[in-house]
Amino acid sequence: MIATTSVTDNLLLRGKGLPPFDAIKPEHVVPAITQLLAELDEELARLEASVTPTWNGLVEPLDRLTERLNWSWGVVNHLMGVKNSPELRAAQETVQPLVVQFWNKLSQSKPIYEAFKALRAGDTWKSLESAQKRIVEAAIRDAELSGVGFEGEKRYQFNKIKLELAELSTKFSNHVLDATKAFSLTLTSFDEVDGLPRSLLSLAAASARAAKEENATPENGPWRITLDFPSYFPFMQHSTRRDLREKLYKAYISRASSGELDNNPLVERILELRQKQAQLLGFNSYAELSLASKMAPSVDAVEALLEELRRVSYDAALKELEELKAFAASKGAESAMDLKHWDIPFWSERQREEKFAFSAEELRPYFPLPQVLDGLFGLAKRLFGVTITAADGQAPLWHEDVRYFQIADETGNRIAYFYLDPYSRPAEKRGGAWMDECIVRAKIIEAGTPKTRLPVAYLVCNQSPPVDGKPSLMTFGEVETLFHEFGHGLQHMLTKVDYPKAAGINNVEWDAVELPSQFMENWCYERPTLMGMAKHYETGEPLPEHYYQKLLAARTYMSGSVMLRQLHFSLVDLELHHRYQPGGEETAADVRRRVAKTTTILPPLPEDGFLCSFGHIFAGGYAAGYYSYKWAEVLSADAFAAFEEAGLDREEAIATTGSRFRNTVLALGGSLHPMEVFKAFRGREPSVTPLLRHSGLAA
Repeated sequence: MIATTSVTDNLLLRGKGLPPFDAIKPEHVVPAITQLLAELDEELARLEASVTPTWNGLVEPLDRLTERLNWSWGVVNHLMGVKNSPELRAAQETVQPLVVQFWNKLSQSKPIYEAFKALRAGDTWKSLESAQKRIVEAAIRDAELSGVGFEGEKRYQFNKIKLELAELSTKFSNHVLDATKAFSLTLTSFDEVDGLPRSLLSLAAASARAAKEENATPENGPWRITLDFPSYFPFMQHSTRRDLREKLYKAYISRASSGELDNNPLVERILELRQKQAQLLGFNSYAELSLASKMAPSVDAVEALLEELRRVSYDAALKELEELKAFAASKGAESAMDLKHWDIPFWSERQREEKFAFSAEELRPYFPLPQVLDGLFGLAKRLFGVTITAADGQAPLWHEDVRYFQIADETGNRIAYFYLDPYSRPAEKRGGAWMDECIVRAKIIEAGTPKTRLPVAYLVCNQSPPVDGKPSLMTFGEVETLFHEFGHGLQHMLTKVDYPKAAGINNVEWDAVELPSQFMENWCYERPTLMGMAKHYETGEPLPEHYYQKLLAARTYMSGSVMLRQLHFSLVDLELHHRYQPGGEETAADVRRRVAKTTTILPPLPEDGFLCSFGHIFAGGYAAGYYSYKWAEVLSADAFAAFEEAGLDREEAIATTGSRFRNTVLALGGSLHPMEVFKAFRGREPSVTPLLRHSGLAA
């Protein structure tokens, strides 16, 4: 039975401002969302009856209506990601169908759709700004892709599919979270933790204490290793116990692929429903439907780019594996000529240490989170002229580790805020890292006065938490992840667009949305940025020069394998959504194995259930869109090349180029097509050359 709370004092109905996270409870969800949807239903009916095809008579009232739901439902979804619990799940599952039904009703509203078309065809169209035109055109396209043209049985079928897909996506995500949480390895002897770095022993002891081993210490154990990435990956890199690496690897790749949490049937069902959805809308495949609202012109164009990158990276990855085998053999490894999946992270870390004379672990003490933030904020000031300061205490939080910050422009005016939730909490927080919107920038009227509503972002990471009295000491990979998410945040927060439907990341084609995030990662290697933040957490000593040179040298280490892995994911995703026929001779897992023949150097193991935890495409927004990472990386590498050409050692040129980037890529949001935005910044269309050069794969 789900407990409920009286509706009058329900904080989830506030509908605006910062969410009172310290006071919102799972029992608020059902009554709030139920009441809100009833009110919005009436509002929609009134709007349909009185709508006029003008900006004020259509778009503004529609914005007010959708923003109330976005606010309340956004809070629920955010908490599902960062503070998951059985009570919250039950509440979310109860009302999710009602939310989906409401969105279907709205997106299939004939009066609203006809009003948008009339607005586009009317006399006032010419006087609208480009952002307004893009919003109207996107609304018409989205209505058509949402089945606005359907009647009777066809509409019923289409909506039934949408509802089931939403439920399956939540279920998929919950299964992965539960499967990740369900497995752990408790180690009790020194032999079992041989090779593990101090940072992992501390984390593993803390994890053991959390699992009721009160006396666990980093020195004497017991040590609990989990499938949560900050625990799993360092273990794979450093454990000398090949048998334990194998055990952990097999547990990781088979998450949610058997038993009660088996996602295999969900994968097949999701693919089947997506195909039906696409066919109902007149597309040959779900990939074609997906690309109808993206930057890439066609599936062929995407496959051509991926194939160009695959040819280069496959040969490089093949060579990298041969070198790794030779290296393992030189160290007397019996398994050298037959390296398995669980040997690759271990031996590539040993090879990296020898080749570049440093280990990822050695660098951790130089990257305590507070200093990395100082470096990141210093960079934002250098490039974009903005000042970021702590605003802790000014916003209610969902966890004590969350921080709150404000951004001010050159004149000292506050222009945005963001939350940062940095640490891994495997019991309640989903893995990975992401940026999401809390509040979107808009022009609003408050007490009769027009004002700008400032944007607020959520930045969520899953890095190593502080343990044993030390700050969070980050791996360089975690530093890059933070910079990446901050890039998304900047596009949301530095937007100059005042219409919420095109502000920040809104109405930006999905395959261009990774441009600012991947662009920011490049700066982790730039001398002033890196040396400015890399200082030893105890002594304050800056990162020694030899480490900096080694980091640069190691940047393209195994880059063929790294790129090939991303291409494998992208091509599997496209194949499943473009050519695969669910219920035919092949299963989705068979398709993945077939694609793996040309996109992996070591074929997946028979028990590899990778698709069952591929949340990006089965529970996120990347269905038939995983290629977006590579598509946008072409843009981001070329954008960074503009700074290289201006001269990374010339502060004035950096500031000028940074200002241009801010005023185009970050400011224009979804107000123009991404190609127009890119050309406004770069003066030309993008080239693939900088990406190959940065990856060390250029001929």
